[in-house]
Amino acid sequence: MKLWSLIFIISLCFYGCIEPFEAEFSDFESAIVVEATITNEMKQQQVFLTRTFEFEADGPSAESNANVRVIAGSVTFNFEETNPGVYVSTQAFAALPNTAYQLRIETQDGRSYSSNEILLPPATQIDGVRAERMTNDDGDDGIAILVDSFDPTGSSVNYRYTYEETYRVIAPDWSPFDLEEASEGSCEMVKVAKENEERTCYGTDFSNEIILTNTSDLQEDRVSNFMVRFINRNNYIISHRYTILVRQLIQSNVAFSFYETLGQFSGSESLFSETQPGFLEGNVFSEQDEEEKVLGFFDVASVTEKRIFFNYTDFYPDEPLPPYVSPCRRSAPVLSEFGSCILLPIYETNAVRFAADNDTPQAGEGPFFIVQRACGDCTVLGGAEVPEFWTE
Repeated sequence: MKLWSLIFIISLCFYGCIEPFEAEFSDFESAIVVEATITNEMKQQQVFLTRTFEFEADGPSAESNANVRVIAGSVTFNFEETNPGVYVSTQAFAALPNTAYQLRIETQDGRSYSSNEILLPPATQIDGVRAERMTNDDGDDGIAILVDSFDPTGSSVNYRYTYEETYRVIAPDWSPFDLEEASEGSCEMVKVAKENEERTCYGTDFSNEIILTNTSDLQEDRVSNFMVRFINRNNYIISHRYTILVRQLIQSNVAFSFYETLGQFSGSESLFSETQPGFLEGNVFSEQDEEEKVLGFFDVASVTEKRIFFNYTDFYPDEPLPPYVSPCRRSAPVLSEFGSCILLPIYETNAVRFAADNDTPQAGEGPFFIVQRACGDCTVLGGAEVPEFWTE
């Protein structure tokens, strides 16, 4: 870290006198990346296959056209590719106790991979999920999502959490009208009634970090007040109504150790999101070449989940809402200038929306106020359909 700081300072001293450095990596070795967690939930299970990518690449490439199977004793569950690198079981199934599960992969180039056999850990129910207003270690005011859990048998110990959050979004500059070209070849624009509402939507985000806790050093197998999420009070996602579904996964010692090390390496649940400082060995291996590097882990986990809802006013009554995701500054471009259309080509980019009439245009202004699309069209941030689980 000190070396990079020194290089940065020296580069400032000679700014403008050196040519940009373009890194090239001639010894890059492509490796398959496996992400697979089979759970005790009755559903179509998923396996994700990609390949590592070079530092200058945009991102991972999907490992397509592979043959993916999960073997459970005498039963075989086949998977089919639904999207590039995403394999979904052809039938719904749930992992069962006292059954060993093994992942098998055959890639298009004829290479075969297998995992160690994994048993399903016992399930432990979440006792409670709640939201509390608090100030975090950085001094930020916000809402903490806390979890409690207890296993009287003491057999759970290794806990991993993921979450899915959904929130209502209301476009602050929504209008029931849109703009369109008055006639072909004209710079004039007219208001028309919108066909879609686009005012209230529901956005969904998923956790993208490794959230772990372990109770092996405690007197009892109890998780108390464990924070799985902190939301700053200025985050727009809690402005109107918010819900979070917390999932608790009970893992084996081997799986917990893998994710703990992965978290120390990259700080992200994605196996390919950041350059790892060393090779992290998982439990998937090549059947042809024991020296081949394989990244990833095949896990079988017990899952329980619980959902809560809350409103911003539950914790901040009579206080201003958080700032919207966009500043929503209005502008009123002229329709045309020097014989060229101005507003029409801006509108045709689909980056703006009509907000209101400009009844008293000032010099250099047109007859319509426009805003960034997100300010007048909530579908930029979510879907207009109310989720089935949503409650008021």
